[in-house]
Order: sequence, then structure tokens, then C-alpha cells
Amino acid sequence: MDMPVAEFARRRRQLMRMIGADAIAIVAAAPERVRSNDTLYPYRQNSDFHYLCGFPEPDAVLVLVPGRAAGETLLFCRERDPDRERWDGPRAGLEGAVEQYGADDAYPIGDIDDILPGLIEGRSRIHFHIGRDAEFDQRLIGWVNRVRADARRGAVPPHEISALGSLLNEMRLLKSRAELKLMREAARISVRAHQRAMAATRPGLREYHIEAELLAEFRRGDGVPAYECIVGAGANACVLHYRAGPAELRDGELLLIDAGAEFRNYAADITRTFPINGRFSPAQRALYDVVHDAQSAAIDCARVGQPYSAMHDAAVKVLTEGLIALGLIEGPLRTALKEERYRPYYMHKTGHWLGLDVHDVGDYRIDGHWRELEAGMVCTIEPGLYIAPDAPVAAKWRGIGIRIEDDVLVGREGPEVLTRALPGAAADIEALVGSG
Repeated sequence: MDMPVAEFARRRRQLMRMIGADAIAIVAAAPERVRSNDTLYPYRQNSDFHYLCGFPEPDAVLVLVPGRAAGETLLFCRERDPDRERWDGPRAGLEGAVEQYGADDAYPIGDIDDILPGLIEGRSRIHFHIGRDAEFDQRLIGWVNRVRADARRGAVPPHEISALGSLLNEMRLLKSRAELKLMREAARISVRAHQRAMAATRPGLREYHIEAELLAEFRRGDGVPAYECIVGAGANACVLHYRAGPAELRDGELLLIDAGAEFRNYAADITRTFPINGRFSPAQRALYDVVHDAQSAAIDCARVGQPYSAMHDAAVKVLTEGLIALGLIEGPLRTALKEERYRPYYMHKTGHWLGLDVHDVGDYRIDGHWRELEAGMVCTIEPGLYIAPDAPVAAKWRGIGIRIEDDVLVGREGPEVLTRALPGAAADIEALVGSG
């Protein structure tokens, strides 16, 4: 299951229409990163570069030149090298860039300094990711200066460099059918991983044991982690960006898992919180039901025409009502909302865009106003409550951290929960824990 080559071509055509016939767009591949000495981190392609061509290798630059008679899509990349390929694996090479990835022409990456100034010459604007890579920024300035140096001989340098993200972010925000197919698969893999982790959970294990179950299922489904897994036992669940560590899973405590698979560069993002021994205590269940009701209210607002803020506002209202009812904050509701009395226990927003990046691109506000939701947008919806171990409340509440997160498509007929196969209701959660 891969993205069709025609999909990448459609995106490039759309972007070239947006930048206009007198412009040029330049997008660099992600560099390889050193982990230690001569060991590299696993390679992951730059999301915008992938979005436009799907080329999976480093040391590559995509150039889009609207209206160029000899070809509008050019790819600078590594040539084939049998000696290096024995060590690092096969390369597409110049031929593969054209035949497999749809470039009109391809050139050796080592020739880019000689060729690119000529492609820039005569173009009024360069669309480029300014400030992402200081070294590449300097190379771009060098290419522009070479054209300027030839101005007396009639060369016409570009007069403007525009941020490419302002265009690509909006394109990426609305998912196509092909993208949603990959996102649904990422969701399926992630659901299976959470089910496996829940089934394996029992008192006496360690957080890293549960992380191992998640990672194994990701790889079993041909996915990789979309981000570092959060596996927090007991009070560790109150640390929003906690990482799986050596803490023991104790009888009577909760375990929070925030983990998602990436499949063909598209991410899923799921959080579940459940009792390690398979049964919620009365206090845990009371808080859990408040969070679950808040999520349900927020999901119902993920509809075409609603402002993005409606999901957060709905969740906050339910959370605040629940906190008042349980005696954790004082009412009345209107005053509690106005004064944000929930903030000590709920300090983050209710979700984010999802796609090629876990926290995907796209503006949440336009001209100072929350943007309206449109069909094809995908976001997470993830309310929570976090009662710190030292919170000024009754002891039964302290150290309880709960978050429930699902991935939701804004559909024409209403919200579609891509991760709905993983139960969220308390009774269904209890049935899964320790069943392995």
C-alpha cells in the first residue's frame, strides 16, 4: 500500500498553479543525522519533500519550474554507486528519479551549484523554506548572488524569496482519499498495538515492558513509531510528555499510554488510560467518566462549518462541570469557566492537526479568528485530567492522570473516528486489560 505516483504529480501541479508562472519552488530533502560517532538516526524524509514527490533518500533537492519547456519537475539526487549500495542499500539514481518518482528530469546532486543558478535566473520569486536549515539558506543566497553578479550581462535575478510553508501547509491540511487510506492503516496498526499492550498489562511489569509490546506491533504492521511512546504508570501519567521508563506497574494504579504508528509517513496518535489490575477504583472511574464524556462532546463538534475552538470549548465545559460535581473546584459553572478554575487539572488544548506530522501543519486561526472546519481535515481530540500528587484535594484523587485521545476526520456527513475500533468506555476498557 503506497501513495500513487499520480497523487504526487497532482500536488506538484497544484502548487505550481499557486506560485505562478514567474516563480520557482525549491524543497530540500531531510539530511541524515548523526546519533553518535558514525552511527545515524533512522532516516525519515522531510514531510513537505515527501508530500511533493515521495522520494525517500537524503542528499536530494526538488525544484519546480512552472512552464519550463524542458520539464517542470527536476530532482537533484545521488547517482547509483554499487560500492556504496553494498553498504547502505540500493539507490534510485537519476533513472529511478524519473521512472519511479515522476521527475521530468534528474541531475546529480553534485552538479546543483552549476545548474540551479540558471534555473533561478529570470524567475521573479523563489518559494522556499526560509530558516529551516541555515547551511542550505546560505547555498540559496549564493545561487541568487551568482545571478545578480551576471546582471550587467542581462541576467534577471529574483526579487523576492517567499515562505513555501504558507502554501504547502494549507494544501496538506485537507487530506485526499489516498492520504486517508494510509491514515486509516496507521490507525489500524495503532489500535492493534494498544490492544496488545492492554492485554499484556498486569501488576509487577515495568513501563518499558509495555512499550516493547507497542513497538513490536508497530513493526509487525510495517509501521514505525510516529513519536516516542508515552507509557506512564501511576503519578507518571500526570507528566504530559513523560517517556516510558523503569517504573513498576502497581496494583490499584492507572497506566496511561500515548502512542501511535506511522505508516508510509502518515501518523496516528492514540491515548488510553486504564487500570493496571483491570478494575477502576471509584475515584478513578469517576474522573475517567468525566474525561470520556468530555471527549464525546468534543467529537460531536468536529463538523463542517464549526470553528476549530468548538471542540475545546465543549470539552472544557464538560470537564468543568465534572470537577465541580466531584468537589475538586468550586462553582458556579459560568464563574468557574470565566476564571478557568479547571486549569490546574487541565492545562492543554483538546487536540491538534494530524497527518504527515503528528502535530501537523496548518493554521488554527485566520485573520485572528478560529478557522472553520472543512471536510478532509483530520485532528486529534484528547481531553484529560491530571491531579498532581501534591494537589490540594482529598487523597483519593491525588496522582491520578487520565487522557483519552482519538483521531477524527471531519467528514461531509459528520465526524468519523478513525481509531474507533479501540474502545474508550470504562467497562469496555476493563474487559481488555490483562486478557493476553
